[in-house]
Amino acid sequence: MIALHTAIAIVMVVVLIIKVKVDPVISLVIACFYLGLASGVGFEETVKAITSGFGEIMAKVGLLIGFGVLIGSLLYATGAFRTMVRALLTAVAAKRLPYAMAVAMSTVFPSIYVDVQVVLAAPVARSTAPHLGGRGLPLMAGALGTGIFTGYVFVIPGLAAISIAGLLGIPLGTWLLFGIIIGPATALVTVTLLRLLLRTGYWKPERDEEPDQAMLEQEAQAAVDTDAQSSAPEERGPSLLLSMAPIVVPLLMIAFGAFAELFEFTNPFIDFLGNANVALFVGLLMAYVMARRIVGGDRTGEAMSEGFHTTGEILLITGVGGSLGAVIEATGLDQMLADLFSADAGAPVVVSILLAWFIAAVLHLAIGSVSVAAITAGGILAPVLGSIHVAPVAMGLAIASGALFALQVNSNFFWMFKALLGLSTQGALKTLTMVTTIASVVSLPMVLAVGLLA
Repeated sequence: MIALHTAIAIVMVVVLIIKVKVDPVISLVIACFYLGLASGVGFEETVKAITSGFGEIMAKVGLLIGFGVLIGSLLYATGAFRTMVRALLTAVAAKRLPYAMAVAMSTVFPSIYVDVQVVLAAPVARSTAPHLGGRGLPLMAGALGTGIFTGYVFVIPGLAAISIAGLLGIPLGTWLLFGIIIGPATALVTVTLLRLLLRTGYWKPERDEEPDQAMLEQEAQAAVDTDAQSSAPEERGPSLLLSMAPIVVPLLMIAFGAFAELFEFTNPFIDFLGNANVALFVGLLMAYVMARRIVGGDRTGEAMSEGFHTTGEILLITGVGGSLGAVIEATGLDQMLADLFSADAGAPVVVSILLAWFIAAVLHLAIGSVSVAAITAGGILAPVLGSIHVAPVAMGLAIASGALFALQVNSNFFWMFKALLGLSTQGALKTLTMVTTIASVVSLPMVLAVGLLA
């Protein structure tokens, strides 16, 4: 009966979000109450599990998410993102631009929230597409989509990556060692496969491209900004080195701490420097000082306020994901799931990873949000990690891989992507939905390799 009530709770979340249009936070809390009370946990223990689960995950990732969002908001305000994109366009030949775009989006820009990334980068994708021939637009659109979401789920400080790592208790340094390889590698392979697919007559411009008013306005504004920057070079934003520093320095600090632990030359000071909270705070300080110098105190304050607004929503969803995991643990389902994951003694690692991938993929198909699917899957699977013989990082990466699967029409991002790239609904399905599906499948063998070797 506990398994049945858990299934009902998950379906309840999906139905409330999709059909009734209830906010994910409220939907998850309702599911927590249903599961706790229907499974016999009791009133007091259900509330205790919800609050303790929320508090535990906030202790792990609350500051990390807040610092990451604020860094992204400040980089946006200072024009650092535009500086990095401009440098990319200058440094890379047109034929290689889709690959460069995908890698850059998946490694350098994950601290910037996905909605901001697509708003700022879509005009770049459209303006460079003609240099790639008749299939340039779908190729650049696909590169943009796969880069944004492989970075979001695999690469620190992508918010989905941080959330999954926190829910499963995976050190960010450990995650970084694997994610920084799997994310860009997945993006590169996905773009290559899309390029091959586009050679088959897959793309029909007359049906798949549909310039709309939102896209035209975006391009017009980009042209105005370009003209203004040409006549006023002093307003072009920070230098490339300065723009990248708030992202690169924290990643180097976290990576240094992870390697120090791996090769056993760590000490308390190195542990301090490699601590993810300390590293991201250093990045935030760098971004804050840069913003104060470039755009002034008032605009910096506005950027911080915008970041705080975004942070609150993400923290609530992540925290309630932790609550769901705590309620599942209180029901005793964790042991039942552990038995399921270890049922096949001949291939426990493969079966466990495939199940984790499948759960996240189904949740994403149903809910339409990569982050909510990843957090919900993390909350479901976190209680069983101690009972199965699979490295937690492999399970986390499996959730990330599954949560990528087939981003489509029930996602708000899908419609934003469609409008800003000037695509029809069919064109958006052929680019964004296709590349996220390919990326999810392509990354799975890499995750399996991590599970078998870790």
